Amino acid sequence: MTETFLLDGEEVLFAPGQTVLQAALAAGRYIPHLCYHPEFKPHGSCKVCTVKANGRFATACTLPAQAGLEVASAVEEVDDIRRTLVQMLFAEGNHFCPSCEKSGDCVLQALGYDLGVMTAGFRHLYPNRPVDASHPDILLDFNRCILCELCVRASCEVDGKCVFALSGRGIEKHLIVNSASGRLADTDVALTDKALDVCPVGVILVKRRGFAVPIGERRYDQSPISAQALADAPRPPAGSRPCAACEEGEE
Repeated sequence: MTETFLLDGEEVLFAPGQTVLQAALAAGRYIPHLCYHPEFKPHGSCKVCTVKANGRFATACTLPAQAGLEVASAVEEVDDIRRTLVQMLFAEGNHFCPSCEKSGDCVLQALGYDLGVMTAGFRHLYPNRPVDASHPDILLDFNRCILCELCVRASCEVDGKCVFALSGRGIEKHLIVNSASGRLADTDVALTDKALDVCPVGVILVKRRGFAVPIGERRYDQSPISAQALADAPRPPAGSRPCAACEEGEE
């Protein structure tokens, strides 16, 4: 059985178990998001997918779709919040986009472009974060970490290694390596690990592969993140019902 909710005044079909973000993407409607990954249970850590649902703010990735729900996403009030969140993420880390290997493939950078972030917004903190080059094949640049936890969850839930973790609280919260020395070289991380593929920014990099794809020819150089997200989202053919797995509440 499928029902609908309103997204910016238009009906969106959803199946039981879907969140507002999942249903919107499946319907070809883009809601900006950053920490959400379709292979992991959403937990709303970044808040970039904030929407206004029945007059109250909520994260679309964790908000269950409900019949009769009225959701406002593509409105200036909500986009202002998203721009502020993106500005804060840039200010809290050391993001030097012109020299970053992830430039053009970076979700944070692409969101900044898509949301029209034109100013710093906040005084940059320039934290003192190390670079871990101890592993023969993998480089960790902690300067770019946005605390999305995707590498932490992928390493534990998929790879079964729990190589990464978050430590500290508040502004002191940061990514660490789970080894006695704190060095990546002293873990069993491998190039085939899922954790290496899920980082939305440039924290986890494979050595000796720098700039293999020229700047200007990368993922978000080709089209904006809104178009890329919709192209990647699983959607049923026009006029058809959602998939059986969705109707059973599976993600």
